[in-house]
Amino acid sequence: MGPALDRFNATILELLGQGHSKLVLDLEGVPTIDSSGIGMLVRHLTTAKQAGGAIRLLKPSKFTLQTLKMVGLLNLFTTFDDEAVAVASFQ
Repeated sequence: MGPALDRFNATILELLGQGHSKLVLDLEGVPTIDSSGIGMLVRHLTTAKQAGGAIRLLKPSKFTLQTLKMVGLLNLFTTFDDEAVAVASFQ
């Protein structure tokens, strides 16, 4: 929430605006996610998919995985524990 979420949103909007539609989000340092974060992830995923891309989640916390599963959205995201594998998944 707050400034961190605002920075995340601005960064993703900038990347998508520059034509980068295949994104790997490293969530290792993100212990929790709330409804605002989930909504933002889904909106950005939709934009990325419309541009022919996708968003991959790297090292999401157990809490984040449980939260996405609980709200029925985990199936929208492919998750990875290894950055190289996540990047290679786009090829």
